[in-house]
Amino acid sequence: MKTFRLLPLTLAVGAALALPVQAQSLLDLYESARGYDAAFQSAKAQYDANQYKAAQAKASLLPTVGLEASASNTNLNYETFNPGPVPANRSFDNQSTSVKLSQPLYRPANLASYEQGKRQADLAEAQLRAAEQDLIVRISQAYFDVLNAQDTLAFVGAQKTAVAEQLASAKRNFEVGTATITDTREAQARFDLVTAQEIAADNDLRVKKLALDQLVGKTDTAPKPLAVAELPALQPTDVSVWVDQAQDIHPSIKKARIDFDVAKLETEKAVAGHKPTLDLTASYNLNSNVGGTTLGTTSSRTNSSAVGVSFNLPLFAGFATQNRVRETLSLEEKARADLENVQRTVAQGTRAAYFGVVSGLGQVKALQAAEASSQSALDANKLGYQVGVRINIDVLNSQSQLYQTKRDLSKARYDVLVGGLKLRQANGSLKADDLQGVNALLAK
Repeated sequence: MKTFRLLPLTLAVGAALALPVQAQSLLDLYESARGYDAAFQSAKAQYDANQYKAAQAKASLLPTVGLEASASNTNLNYETFNPGPVPANRSFDNQSTSVKLSQPLYRPANLASYEQGKRQADLAEAQLRAAEQDLIVRISQAYFDVLNAQDTLAFVGAQKTAVAEQLASAKRNFEVGTATITDTREAQARFDLVTAQEIAADNDLRVKKLALDQLVGKTDTAPKPLAVAELPALQPTDVSVWVDQAQDIHPSIKKARIDFDVAKLETEKAVAGHKPTLDLTASYNLNSNVGGTTLGTTSSRTNSSAVGVSFNLPLFAGFATQNRVRETLSLEEKARADLENVQRTVAQGTRAAYFGVVSGLGQVKALQAAEASSQSALDANKLGYQVGVRINIDVLNSQSQLYQTKRDLSKARYDVLVGGLKLRQANGSLKADDLQGVNALLAK
Protein backbone atom coordinates (compact mmCIF):
# COMPACT_ATOMS: atom_id res chain seq x y z
CA MET A 1 0.00 0.00 0.00
CA LYS A 2 1.47 3.35 -1.07
CA THR A 3 0.68 6.64 0.59
CA PHE A 4 0.43 9.64 -1.73
CA ARG A 5 2.20 12.78 -0.47
CA LEU A 6 2.76 16.14 -2.08
CA LEU A 7 6.15 17.72 -2.55
CA PRO A 8 6.98 20.77 -0.46
CA LEU A 9 6.18 24.17 -1.95
CA THR A 10 9.58 24.98 -3.39
CA LEU A 11 10.09 21.49 -4.80
CA ALA A 12 6.64 21.38 -6.37
CA VAL A 13 7.08 24.73 -8.05
CA GLY A 14 10.61 23.87 -9.12
CA ALA A 15 9.50 20.60 -10.63
CA ALA A 16 6.60 22.14 -12.53
CA LEU A 17 8.35 25.30 -13.66
CA ALA A 18 12.10 24.94 -14.15
CA LEU A 19 13.99 28.10 -13.20
CA PRO A 20 15.26 29.87 -16.33
CA VAL A 21 18.98 30.41 -16.62
CA GLN A 22 18.53 34.18 -17.04
CA ALA A 23 16.08 34.67 -14.18
CA GLN A 24 16.02 38.22 -12.82
CA SER A 25 15.89 39.30 -9.21
CA LEU A 26 13.56 41.95 -7.88
CA LEU A 27 16.41 44.46 -7.71
CA ASP A 28 17.38 43.77 -11.33
CA LEU A 29 13.88 44.45 -12.59
CA TYR A 30 13.52 47.53 -10.37
CA GLU A 31 16.61 49.08 -11.91
CA SER A 32 15.22 48.33 -15.37
CA ALA A 33 11.90 49.93 -14.45
CA ARG A 34 13.63 53.10 -13.19
CA GLY A 35 15.09 53.67 -16.63
CA TYR A 36 11.99 52.68 -18.61
CA ASP A 37 8.77 53.39 -16.70
CA ALA A 38 7.06 56.39 -18.30
CA ALA A 39 5.32 57.51 -15.10
CA PHE A 40 8.61 57.66 -13.17
CA GLN A 41 10.42 59.38 -16.04
CA SER A 42 7.64 61.97 -16.14
CA ALA A 43 7.99 62.57 -12.39
CA LYS A 44 11.76 62.90 -12.74
CA ALA A 45 11.43 65.44 -15.54
CA GLN A 46 8.89 67.38 -13.47
CA TYR A 47 11.36 67.36 -10.58
CA ASP A 48 14.07 68.89 -12.77
CA ALA A 49 11.64 71.52 -14.07
CA ASN A 50 10.55 72.44 -10.52
CA GLN A 51 14.15 72.83 -9.44
CA TYR A 52 14.79 75.33 -12.24
CA LYS A 53 11.55 77.11 -11.48
CA ALA A 54 12.51 77.44 -7.83
CA ALA A 55 15.86 78.93 -8.81
CA GLN A 56 14.06 81.64 -10.79
CA ALA A 57 12.72 83.19 -7.58
CA LYS A 58 16.23 84.23 -6.58
CA ALA A 59 16.41 86.56 -9.58
CA SER A 60 14.10 89.06 -7.85
CA LEU A 61 16.84 89.75 -5.26
CA LEU A 62 19.67 90.16 -7.76
CA PRO A 63 20.54 93.25 -9.83
CA THR A 64 19.21 93.75 -13.33
CA VAL A 65 21.38 95.28 -16.04
CA GLY A 66 20.19 96.49 -19.42
CA LEU A 67 21.87 97.86 -22.51
CA GLU A 68 20.10 100.31 -24.82
CA ALA A 69 21.41 101.63 -28.14
CA SER A 70 19.94 103.76 -30.89
CA ALA A 71 21.08 105.39 -34.11
CA SER A 72 19.30 107.93 -36.33
CA ASN A 73 19.87 110.12 -39.35
CA THR A 74 18.11 113.45 -39.74
CA ASN A 75 17.70 115.41 -43.00
CA LEU A 76 16.92 119.11 -42.42
CA ASN A 77 15.50 121.36 -45.14
CA TYR A 78 14.74 124.98 -44.27
CA GLU A 79 14.51 128.46 -45.93
CA THR A 80 15.12 131.96 -44.62
CA PHE A 81 13.14 134.97 -45.96
CA ASN A 82 15.01 137.95 -44.60
CA PRO A 83 16.35 139.75 -46.55
CA GLY A 84 15.32 137.15 -49.21
CA PRO A 85 14.58 133.46 -49.52
CA VAL A 86 17.78 131.44 -48.95
CA PRO A 87 17.19 127.66 -48.99
CA ALA A 88 19.50 125.38 -46.99
CA ASN A 89 19.78 121.60 -46.66
CA ARG A 90 21.88 119.53 -44.27
CA SER A 91 21.82 116.15 -42.49
CA PHE A 92 23.27 114.89 -39.25
CA ASP A 93 23.61 111.56 -37.44
CA ASN A 94 22.90 110.75 -33.81
CA GLN A 95 24.08 107.64 -31.88
CA SER A 96 23.12 106.93 -28.28
CA THR A 97 24.18 104.11 -25.98
CA SER A 98 23.23 103.62 -22.34
CA VAL A 99 23.75 101.00 -19.63
CA LYS A 100 21.31 100.90 -16.73
CA LEU A 101 21.50 98.95 -13.49
CA SER A 102 18.92 98.45 -10.76
CA GLN A 103 19.52 96.67 -7.46
CA PRO A 104 16.62 96.07 -5.04
CA LEU A 105 17.49 97.31 -1.56
CA TYR A 106 14.20 96.86 0.23
CA ARG A 107 11.45 94.84 -1.42
CA PRO A 108 9.70 92.57 1.11
CA ALA A 109 7.52 90.98 -1.59
CA ASN A 110 10.61 89.87 -3.49
CA LEU A 111 12.11 88.33 -0.35
CA ALA A 112 8.88 86.37 0.26
CA SER A 113 8.96 85.14 -3.35
CA TYR A 114 12.53 83.95 -2.84
CA GLU A 115 11.51 81.99 0.26
CA GLN A 116 8.62 80.48 -1.70
CA GLY A 117 11.08 79.37 -4.35
CA LYS A 118 13.15 77.49 -1.79
CA ARG A 119 10.00 75.77 -0.53
CA GLN A 120 9.13 74.78 -4.10
CA ALA A 121 12.49 73.02 -4.40
CA ASP A 122 11.67 70.99 -1.27
CA LEU A 123 8.25 70.24 -2.71
CA ALA A 124 9.79 68.90 -5.92
CA GLU A 125 11.97 66.55 -3.90
CA ALA A 126 8.98 65.24 -1.94
CA GLN A 127 7.03 64.63 -5.15
CA LEU A 128 9.92 62.72 -6.72
CA ARG A 129 10.27 60.57 -3.62
CA ALA A 130 6.57 59.74 -3.72
CA ALA A 131 6.92 58.72 -7.38
CA GLU A 132 9.90 56.51 -6.53
CA GLN A 133 7.96 54.80 -3.73
CA ASP A 134 5.05 54.22 -6.08
CA LEU A 135 7.40 52.61 -8.61
CA ILE A 136 8.86 50.30 -5.92
CA VAL A 137 5.40 49.10 -4.95
CA ARG A 138 4.23 48.68 -8.55
CA ILE A 139 7.27 46.64 -9.60
CA SER A 140 7.07 44.49 -6.46
CA GLN A 141 3.36 43.86 -6.95
CA ALA A 142 3.87 42.91 -10.60
CA TYR A 143 6.87 40.71 -9.68
CA PHE A 144 4.99 38.68 -7.08
CA ASP A 145 1.85 38.59 -9.19
CA VAL A 146 3.86 36.61 -11.73
CA LEU A 147 5.25 34.29 -9.03
CA ASN A 148 1.77 33.75 -7.63
CA ALA A 149 0.40 32.97 -11.09
CA GLN A 150 3.27 30.50 -11.63
CA ASP A 151 2.53 28.78 -8.31
CA THR A 152 -1.17 28.61 -9.11
CA LEU A 153 -0.48 27.01 -12.47
CA ALA A 154 1.94 24.52 -10.88
CA PHE A 155 -0.51 23.56 -8.14
CA VAL A 156 -3.38 23.18 -10.59
CA GLY A 157 -1.15 20.99 -12.75
CA ALA A 158 -0.23 18.84 -9.75
CA GLN A 159 -3.88 18.62 -8.77
CA LYS A 160 -4.77 17.58 -12.30
CA THR A 161 -2.21 14.80 -12.12
CA ALA A 162 -3.60 13.61 -8.78
CA VAL A 163 -7.18 13.69 -10.06
CA ALA A 164 -6.11 11.80 -13.16
CA GLU A 165 -4.63 9.09 -10.94
CA GLN A 166 -7.85 8.95 -8.94
CA LEU A 167 -9.88 8.75 -12.15
CA ALA A 168 -7.76 5.86 -13.39
CA SER A 169 -8.16 4.12 -10.04
CA ALA A 170 -11.94 4.56 -10.14
CA LYS A 171 -12.09 3.12 -13.64
CA ARG A 172 -10.03 0.06 -12.61
CA ASN A 173 -12.20 -0.53 -9.57
CA PHE A 174 -15.35 -0.25 -11.67
CA GLU A 175 -14.00 -2.75 -14.17
CA VAL A 176 -13.30 -5.31 -11.46
CA GLY A 177 -16.62 -4.60 -9.79
CA THR A 178 -15.37 -3.08 -6.53
CA ALA A 179 -16.77 0.43 -7.27
CA THR A 180 -19.79 1.97 -8.94
CA ILE A 181 -19.94 4.07 -12.09
CA THR A 182 -20.64 7.04 -9.80
CA ASP A 183 -17.00 7.08 -8.64
CA THR A 184 -15.81 7.26 -12.24
CA ARG A 185 -18.20 10.05 -13.15
CA GLU A 186 -17.30 12.06 -10.05
CA ALA A 187 -13.59 11.74 -10.84
CA GLN A 188 -14.22 12.66 -14.48
CA ALA A 189 -16.20 15.73 -13.50
CA ARG A 190 -13.46 16.84 -11.13
CA PHE A 191 -10.81 16.21 -13.83
CA ASP A 192 -12.73 18.36 -16.32
CA LEU A 193 -13.08 21.13 -13.74
CA VAL A 194 -9.37 21.12 -12.96
CA THR A 195 -8.60 21.18 -16.68
CA ALA A 196 -10.67 24.35 -17.02
CA GLN A 197 -8.87 25.84 -14.02
CA GLU A 198 -5.53 25.00 -15.61
CA ILE A 199 -6.48 26.85 -18.80
CA ALA A 200 -7.52 29.90 -16.78
CA ALA A 201 -4.34 29.77 -14.68
CA ASP A 202 -2.17 29.55 -17.78
CA ASN A 203 -3.87 32.61 -19.29
CA ASP A 204 -3.57 34.53 -16.01
CA LEU A 205 0.17 33.82 -15.92
CA ARG A 206 0.54 35.08 -19.48
CA VAL A 207 -1.29 38.31 -18.64
CA LYS A 208 0.74 38.87 -15.45
CA LYS A 209 4.01 38.38 -17.33
CA LEU A 210 2.94 40.85 -20.01
CA ALA A 211 2.21 43.43 -17.30
CA LEU A 212 5.66 42.92 -15.78
CA ASP A 213 7.32 43.08 -19.20
CA GLN A 214 5.61 46.38 -19.94
CA LEU A 215 6.68 47.84 -16.60
CA VAL A 216 10.39 47.02 -16.99
CA GLY A 217 10.71 47.34 -20.76
CA LYS A 218 11.84 43.76 -21.35
CA THR A 219 10.35 40.67 -22.92
CA ASP A 220 10.08 37.22 -21.38
CA THR A 221 10.97 38.35 -17.87
CA ALA A 222 11.57 35.46 -15.46
CA PRO A 223 11.34 36.41 -11.78
CA LYS A 224 13.29 34.33 -9.29
CA PRO A 225 10.96 32.29 -7.04
CA LEU A 226 10.68 32.66 -3.29
CA ALA A 227 13.24 30.38 -1.63
CA VAL A 228 12.07 30.46 2.00
CA ALA A 229 8.89 29.33 3.68
CA GLU A 230 9.29 31.34 6.91
CA LEU A 231 8.90 35.09 6.53
CA PRO A 232 10.74 37.59 8.72
CA ALA A 233 8.81 39.17 11.58
CA LEU A 234 7.58 42.73 11.28
CA GLN A 235 9.81 45.30 13.00
CA PRO A 236 9.05 47.46 14.91
CA THR A 237 6.04 45.75 16.45
CA ASP A 238 4.43 48.93 17.83
CA VAL A 239 2.04 50.59 15.38
CA SER A 240 2.48 53.96 17.07
CA VAL A 241 6.15 53.97 16.06
CA TRP A 242 5.15 53.63 12.40
CA VAL A 243 2.53 56.38 12.75
CA ASP A 244 4.89 58.79 14.52
CA GLN A 245 7.54 58.22 11.88
CA ALA A 246 5.03 59.02 9.15
CA GLN A 247 4.35 62.47 10.60
CA ASP A 248 7.97 63.46 10.00
CA ILE A 249 8.91 61.88 6.68
CA HIS A 250 5.80 61.09 4.63
CA PRO A 251 5.97 62.89 1.24
CA SER A 252 2.29 63.87 1.34
CA ILE A 253 2.68 65.45 4.78
CA LYS A 254 5.84 67.22 3.66
CA LYS A 255 3.98 68.54 0.62
CA ALA A 256 1.08 69.77 2.78
CA ARG A 257 3.51 71.49 5.17
CA ILE A 258 5.27 73.17 2.27
CA ASP A 259 1.93 74.29 0.84
CA PHE A 260 1.10 75.79 4.24
CA ASP A 261 4.45 77.63 4.37
CA VAL A 262 3.95 78.91 0.83
CA ALA A 263 0.46 80.15 1.79
CA LYS A 264 1.90 82.07 4.77
CA LEU A 265 4.56 83.61 2.54
CA GLU A 266 1.84 84.59 0.08
CA THR A 267 0.20 86.50 2.92
CA GLU A 268 3.51 88.27 3.58
CA LYS A 269 3.66 89.25 -0.09
CA ALA A 270 0.13 90.64 0.11
CA VAL A 271 0.93 92.65 3.24
CA ALA A 272 4.03 93.98 1.46
CA GLY A 273 1.65 95.83 -0.87
CA HIS A 274 1.34 98.45 1.90
CA LYS A 275 5.10 98.79 2.36
CA PRO A 276 7.56 101.06 0.53
CA THR A 277 10.24 99.83 -1.87
CA LEU A 278 13.75 101.11 -2.27
CA ASP A 279 16.08 100.42 -5.22
CA LEU A 280 19.60 101.43 -6.08
CA THR A 281 19.85 102.74 -9.65
CA ALA A 282 22.87 103.53 -11.81
CA SER A 283 23.24 104.50 -15.46
CA TYR A 284 25.90 105.49 -17.98
CA ASN A 285 25.01 107.25 -21.25
CA LEU A 286 27.06 107.96 -24.34
CA ASN A 287 25.57 110.31 -26.95
CA SER A 288 27.32 111.22 -30.23
CA ASN A 289 26.17 113.81 -32.81
CA VAL A 290 27.89 113.97 -36.20
CA GLY A 291 27.02 116.95 -38.39
CA GLY A 292 25.40 118.93 -35.64
CA THR A 293 21.83 119.18 -34.46
CA THR A 294 18.80 121.26 -35.27
CA LEU A 295 20.32 123.99 -33.10
CA GLY A 296 23.67 124.15 -34.83
CA THR A 297 26.21 122.57 -37.13
CA THR A 298 28.78 121.65 -34.53
CA SER A 299 29.38 117.92 -33.93
CA SER A 300 29.42 116.80 -30.31
CA ARG A 301 29.93 113.84 -28.00
CA THR A 302 28.47 113.62 -24.52
CA ASN A 303 29.22 111.16 -21.71
CA SER A 304 27.05 111.12 -18.59
CA SER A 305 26.61 108.87 -15.57
CA ALA A 306 24.19 108.82 -12.65
CA VAL A 307 23.85 106.94 -9.37
CA GLY A 308 20.88 107.21 -7.05
CA VAL A 309 18.08 105.53 -5.17
CA SER A 310 14.47 105.11 -6.16
CA PHE A 311 11.81 105.21 -3.42
CA ASN A 312 8.17 104.27 -3.86
CA LEU A 313 5.43 104.32 -1.23
CA PRO A 314 1.96 103.00 -2.15
CA LEU A 315 -0.78 105.28 -0.83
CA PHE A 316 -4.06 103.98 -2.21
CA ALA A 317 -4.93 101.21 -4.69
CA GLY A 318 -8.71 101.06 -4.50
CA PHE A 319 -8.68 98.61 -1.55
CA ALA A 320 -7.05 95.97 -3.78
CA THR A 321 -4.25 95.34 -1.28
CA GLN A 322 -6.61 94.96 1.69
CA ASN A 323 -8.77 92.46 -0.16
CA ARG A 324 -5.70 90.57 -1.37
CA VAL A 325 -4.57 90.20 2.26
CA ARG A 326 -7.97 88.85 3.25
CA GLU A 327 -7.85 86.39 0.35
CA THR A 328 -4.41 85.05 1.30
CA LEU A 329 -5.41 84.70 4.95
CA SER A 330 -8.34 82.51 3.88
CA LEU A 331 -6.06 80.42 1.66
CA GLU A 332 -3.63 80.11 4.56
CA GLU A 333 -6.42 78.71 6.73
CA LYS A 334 -7.33 76.29 3.94
CA ALA A 335 -3.73 75.08 3.75
CA ARG A 336 -3.70 74.55 7.52
CA ALA A 337 -6.88 72.45 7.30
CA ASP A 338 -5.46 70.48 4.35
CA LEU A 339 -2.34 69.71 6.37
CA GLU A 340 -4.42 68.42 9.26
CA ASN A 341 -6.48 66.26 6.91
CA VAL A 342 -3.37 64.76 5.29
CA GLN A 343 -1.85 63.96 8.68
CA ARG A 344 -4.99 62.14 9.77
CA THR A 345 -5.29 60.28 6.45
CA VAL A 346 -1.66 59.14 6.54
CA ALA A 347 -2.00 58.00 10.16
CA GLN A 348 -5.11 55.98 9.31
CA GLY A 349 -3.50 54.49 6.21
CA THR A 350 -0.39 53.52 8.18
CA ARG A 351 -2.43 51.78 10.86
CA ALA A 352 -4.49 49.92 8.24
CA ALA A 353 -1.33 48.81 6.40
CA TYR A 354 0.33 47.72 9.64
CA PHE A 355 -2.57 45.57 10.80
CA GLY A 356 -2.87 44.18 7.28
CA VAL A 357 0.70 42.87 7.47
CA VAL A 358 0.14 41.52 10.99
CA SER A 359 -3.01 39.77 9.81
CA GLY A 360 -1.16 38.41 6.79
CA LEU A 361 1.58 36.91 8.95
CA GLY A 362 -1.11 35.27 11.09
CA GLN A 363 -2.80 33.88 8.00
CA VAL A 364 0.48 32.42 6.79
CA LYS A 365 0.95 30.53 10.06
CA ALA A 366 -2.66 29.36 10.04
CA LEU A 367 -2.44 28.20 6.42
CA GLN A 368 0.79 26.34 7.17
CA ALA A 369 -1.06 24.41 9.87
CA ALA A 370 -4.01 23.93 7.51
CA GLU A 371 -1.69 22.59 4.84
CA ALA A 372 -0.32 19.95 7.20
CA SER A 373 -3.83 19.05 8.37
CA SER A 374 -5.14 18.85 4.79
CA GLN A 375 -2.25 16.57 3.84
CA SER A 376 -3.06 14.27 6.74
CA ALA A 377 -6.74 14.31 5.82
CA LEU A 378 -5.94 13.39 2.23
CA ASP A 379 -3.70 10.53 3.30
CA ALA A 380 -6.42 9.23 5.62
CA ASN A 381 -9.11 9.46 2.94
CA LYS A 382 -6.96 7.68 0.37
CA LEU A 383 -6.28 4.92 2.86
CA GLY A 384 -9.97 4.73 3.75
CA TYR A 385 -10.89 4.57 0.06
CA GLN A 386 -8.52 1.66 -0.45
CA VAL A 387 -10.00 -0.29 2.46
CA GLY A 388 -13.58 0.63 1.56
CA VAL A 389 -14.55 3.01 4.39
CA ARG A 390 -14.33 6.16 2.23
CA ILE A 391 -15.80 6.86 -1.18
CA ASN A 392 -14.18 8.49 -4.18
CA ILE A 393 -15.74 11.92 -3.63
CA ASP A 394 -14.11 12.08 -0.19
CA VAL A 395 -10.68 11.67 -1.75
CA LEU A 396 -11.44 14.22 -4.48
CA ASN A 397 -12.65 16.78 -1.95
CA SER A 398 -9.55 16.25 0.18
CA GLN A 399 -7.34 16.76 -2.85
CA SER A 400 -9.19 19.94 -3.79
CA GLN A 401 -8.93 21.27 -0.23
CA LEU A 402 -5.22 20.56 -0.02
CA TYR A 403 -4.32 22.24 -3.29
CA GLN A 404 -6.56 25.22 -2.53
CA THR A 405 -4.80 25.57 0.82
CA LYS A 406 -1.43 25.46 -0.92
CA ARG A 407 -2.51 28.17 -3.36
CA ASP A 408 -3.83 30.32 -0.54
CA LEU A 409 -0.61 29.85 1.43
CA SER A 410 1.53 30.79 -1.54
CA LYS A 411 -0.52 33.92 -2.20
CA ALA A 412 -0.52 34.86 1.50
CA ARG A 413 3.29 34.81 1.55
CA TYR A 414 3.50 37.14 -1.44
CA ASP A 415 0.83 39.42 0.01
CA VAL A 416 2.84 39.77 3.22
CA LEU A 417 6.00 40.71 1.33
CA VAL A 418 4.21 43.29 -0.81
CA GLY A 419 2.22 44.42 2.24
CA GLY A 420 5.45 45.13 4.10
CA LEU A 421 6.54 47.44 1.28
CA LYS A 422 3.12 49.07 1.17
CA LEU A 423 3.35 49.66 4.93
CA ARG A 424 6.60 51.54 4.42
CA GLN A 425 5.00 53.45 1.59
CA ALA A 426 2.04 54.26 3.83
CA ASN A 427 4.29 55.83 6.48
CA GLY A 428 6.65 57.36 3.93
CA SER A 429 9.81 55.44 4.84
CA LEU A 430 9.97 53.23 1.74
CA LYS A 431 13.21 53.45 -0.23
CA ALA A 432 15.08 51.33 -2.74
CA ASP A 433 17.26 49.78 -0.01
CA ASP A 434 14.15 48.09 1.43
CA LEU A 435 14.11 45.84 -1.63
CA GLN A 436 17.37 44.29 -0.44
CA GLY A 437 15.60 42.43 2.37
CA VAL A 438 12.91 41.09 0.04
CA ASN A 439 15.44 40.23 -2.62
CA ALA A 440 17.41 38.16 -0.09
CA LEU A 441 14.41 35.82 0.27
CA LEU A 442 14.50 34.86 -3.41
CA ALA A 443 16.31 31.95 -4.97
CA LYS A 444 20.00 32.55 -5.68
